[in-house]
Amino acid sequence: MRAWGGNRVQEAVEGCVAVLRTAVDRDWTAVRAGRLEWNCHETAFHIAEDLIAYAANLAGRAQDAYVPFDITLDEGTDNTGLLQVIETTGALFAATIRTTPREVRAFHPYPFRSANREGFAAMGIAEVLAHTHDIAQGLGLAYEPPAVLPEFVLTHIFPHVQPGPDHWRTFLWATGRGDLPGRAPVTEWRWHNNLVIPAGRLTLQGITPASARDLVMGGDGGFDWIEGGPFDGTREASGFMLKAYEGGLHRPEFGVFALVRREDGRAVGGMGFHGRPDEEGRAEIGYDLAETARGNGYATEALRALSDWAFARDDVHTLFATIDRANHPSQAVVTRAGFRQVSEDEEGLAFELRR
Repeated sequence: MRAWGGNRVQEAVEGCVAVLRTAVDRDWTAVRAGRLEWNCHETAFHIAEDLIAYAANLAGRAQDAYVPFDITLDEGTDNTGLLQVIETTGALFAATIRTTPREVRAFHPYPFRSANREGFAAMGIAEVLAHTHDIAQGLGLAYEPPAVLPEFVLTHIFPHVQPGPDHWRTFLWATGRGDLPGRAPVTEWRWHNNLVIPAGRLTLQGITPASARDLVMGGDGGFDWIEGGPFDGTREASGFMLKAYEGGLHRPEFGVFALVRREDGRAVGGMGFHGRPDEEGRAEIGYDLAETARGNGYATEALRALSDWAFARDDVHTLFATIDRANHPSQAVVTRAGFRQVSEDEEGLAFELRR
């Protein structure tokens, strides 16, 4: 799976500038931008502010807050100059994404206080698409980006939103800018970067719908896998997760995680939930490792970390796993992680861990 983020940012910015350039002779300060309280000039400048802020946080590896600076326009800057600022900040942001290593995460407040390069790319594109739409609406301009751009945003940072038949209309609905048949209007919204859970020598990195689709199709999901990875179970779990996403049932925190080694950033396996907890707070866990990663204690470390994360929530009371009778190494993993065998049947042995 290629890292498309930089190219997609550039494409979004080019589309924004192209449509707004047709109205540079208008007074953007006198027209409100769509449903926003800002005028079109303020909204266009906000696009540039977002692009450079995201570039700065990613380039500066910010961890606790935004890099403390602002940009301003020179006095007398006209609309053409403002578009040049958007082009320039967009180019800087795209270059930052292209040159940032995959494992780097930088500060963003929602929802887990960090994002990787693809997450930042998706957030930047979302800002460009949404606010270009707002400005175009205010100025009476026709604007619809290529479908690949809202699809990139939706599959990276809107995993909680069921995809619709039209990516652009789904994006507008998800950001409170349009309607979709059969869905209630959106009045409050947030995007959702992937969850990352520290686990000793590993990190558990939430797999997005974009990554899941690539894994199902035989790709790497955007991860650098060790030899023999990803194993079949990770691809199968990604397929189940993708079906839940397409059916509007996916809860990102209860999806699939790639197990990534801290020492070299390489993925060694997958672990995750078979779905959201049931009404009794029970959730099923599954996992696998590439054959070359087995015997190192990785699965046990990851399972302990995922269990601790789950039990820190109010909606999880019991974790369970069903393991084949002949799979003694996997039985040893859950036992070392504190699970106890509670039953057995033709399907295998059932293990539970209670809060």
